[in-house]
Amino acid sequence: MTDRPDDHAEHIAVLRDEVIEGLQPRPGSLLIDGTLGAGGHSAAWLDATAPDGRVLAFDLDPVAIGIARERLAGYGDRVEIVHGSYERMGEVAPERGFGAVDGVLLDLGFSSMQIDDPERGFAFRFDAPLDMRFDPTQPLTAASLVNGLSESELADLIYEYGEERYSRRVARAIVQARPIRQTGELAQIVERAVPRSRERIHPATRTFQALRIAVNDELGALERTLPQAVSLLKPGGRLAVISFHSLEDRIVKNFMRDEARDCICPPEVPRCVCDHEPRLKVITRKPITATGEEVERNPRARSAKLRIAERV
Repeated sequence: MTDRPDDHAEHIAVLRDEVIEGLQPRPGSLLIDGTLGAGGHSAAWLDATAPDGRVLAFDLDPVAIGIARERLAGYGDRVEIVHGSYERMGEVAPERGFGAVDGVLLDLGFSSMQIDDPERGFAFRFDAPLDMRFDPTQPLTAASLVNGLSESELADLIYEYGEERYSRRVARAIVQARPIRQTGELAQIVERAVPRSRERIHPATRTFQALRIAVNDELGALERTLPQAVSLLKPGGRLAVISFHSLEDRIVKNFMRDEARDCICPPEVPRCVCDHEPRLKVITRKPITATGEEVERNPRARSAKLRIAERV
């Protein structure tokens, strides 16, 4: 998601055209937008499905919801917005008339409106309280993890979610410097702990990613949501997922692959005993990525990967 609060009315969501082309909307089609953001993808769907296509959208961020409500006001009751996690879609969608839909979209990660807000604590380019919550009403913050976990727990978290090879050095430096309350302070500690390299990214990038994923349980929520999304699709309906780092993309790729297989028995089992029936057909053998023109307009689109599968 890359909508910004200062230009949301004009903003083109990441891979917008590719998403709409891949989902194949028609007049009257129903979409569950699991990650509303500023509403760019939902607006494109509503335009493509006029006059009676509808969207049920979820978002954890009340600020994003306020921006999206304003942007989508002209569509009237064709759009419904829920303040909550997309992992509630299996429960909420049937209650709202979205029990069998034509498309489900998940645009993962955080939005520019979140990273550009100094008070949210997502970025180390601002010195702000260590927060990183998508939903400001939840109790767990990045400061809770940084100051509450043991050294080994911190190291494991940073290695698993940040893929940081120097996770143990980073964790040791954090524990020695506690308490840590500000993003700038944490970034300096990590920068001193990580050896210099030729990588373009800031040394604290992976640690901040790991903390954000953990605070918001992003990978767990994704794993719990994908089966619900497939169950809500009607035959021929499509699931589209945009990921921004390898951990998310691996989960999506493996899920779509497994749901498209006739058998999911482990290799050591000589004969199929699982009675598994495929629910998906993979449309994108390789992920769709942004064009050079889009990356030039929005550098964050460089890491976006779109995968699409169809319900069978």
